[in-house]
Amino acid sequence: MFCTQCGTQLVDNARYCSQCGRATALAEPRDSARTRLTRDPRNGKIAGVCAGFARYLDIDVVLVRILWIALVLAGGSGVIGYLAGWIIMPKEDYTAAIAGTEQARQSV
Repeated sequence: MFCTQCGTQLVDNARYCSQCGRATALAEPRDSARTRLTRDPRNGKIAGVCAGFARYLDIDVVLVRILWIALVLAGGSGVIGYLAGWIIMPKEDYTAAIAGTEQARQSV
């Protein structure tokens, strides 16, 4: 079995890649709180819009930033889209995420 992100060979029962940390097919399903599209200002450069999209789509944030810059240079629609995302996307609630993680640990 190989990692689909970095190409590292994995053992057959690996749940996560030992090199990049990407989940394999054997990993537990993602919880619904992580699949919401929210801004991620902790990992973002300006407002966390690109970081939020990257987490939602489960891709590298650098790729999202490059695509966003290409949209900006290709006519300026990226600026309008970023501002709209900044206004429309809710900010991630870190306290709720931490509380949910602690509840999951206690139930195990």
